Amino acid sequence: GLVILELSKEKAGERLLERQAAQFGAAVQKVEAELSAQIRYLTQVATGQPHEGSSYAARKGCQLALNRLDYARLKLAELAR
Repeated sequence: GLVILELSKEKAGERLLERQAAQFGAAVQKVEAELSAQIRYLTQVATGQPHEGSSYAARKGCQLALNRLDYARLKLAELAR
């Protein structure tokens, strides 16, 4: 009877261990996914790529418009001469 009691305790312990191992694995996967997302975001920011929440596209459009304006002024000045 004691042997059966001891064997039943070991199986409960094994199930608990398996459940905890599965929970730990899930937690590690979640952390890994979040870190990957942060790395992708930081890579975009560091390389100047447009990303969520950035004003990169608007700044680039404004800079290009200013460049076109300067070019038009230069050409008009040449025509005036």
